[in-house]
Amino acid sequence: MGLVRKFLNQTRKPEGILGKVMLGEMNSGHAAMADWGMGRLPEIHPRRIIDIGCGGGRNARVLLEKYPQAVLTAVDHSPLSVEKTVECNREFVLQGRCTVLQGDVGRLPCVSESFDLATAFETIYFWPGLKQCFAQVARVLQPGGLLLIVNESDGMDKAGRKYGKIIGGMTVYTAGQIEAALHGAGFSIVKTEHHPSRPWIAVRATKAD
Repeated sequence: MGLVRKFLNQTRKPEGILGKVMLGEMNSGHAAMADWGMGRLPEIHPRRIIDIGCGGGRNARVLLEKYPQAVLTAVDHSPLSVEKTVECNREFVLQGRCTVLQGDVGRLPCVSESFDLATAFETIYFWPGLKQCFAQVARVLQPGGLLLIVNESDGMDKAGRKYGKIIGGMTVYTAGQIEAALHGAGFSIVKTEHHPSRPWIAVRATKAD
């Protein structure tokens, strides 16, 4: 495996020196997309947020700043991502507003119905079984809770399909596939917004009451 391919494969589970570089790239390179996605959220006032697949922790920080009344739990299966997220949010961790856990989305280490907002930025590509993982997210959300998914690829663009072929364990989903899996996992209202000039998508899903 060439160096470029090895580096790109760090997106799945960052580790080692290349993983540290990748996490820095994630925080900076995905910022505009993540901010656009957060801008698709309705006027809400969440109290308990879970950021799944927190990566380098930048988006967790923005959420904590956006919702100063909230506490946030960040989860990632990569120990390096957990370390980077703690570092990026150290003052919020010390204040008790941010908890960072190592865990798998297939078995979230969280109490049922304990969050009113869940976010997933550039991560569902790697989830092992979309419907089953969405069911886990539904489990930890309160009835009426909201899930926001933000992807750089809508599953139709050339670059997204290319990376889906060269990054191990990556599946690039279309909006229709995501929506179908969400409905099958217990979400009721599902809405997808497309960026006007990029292949970015933001999917909002509400857990059934």
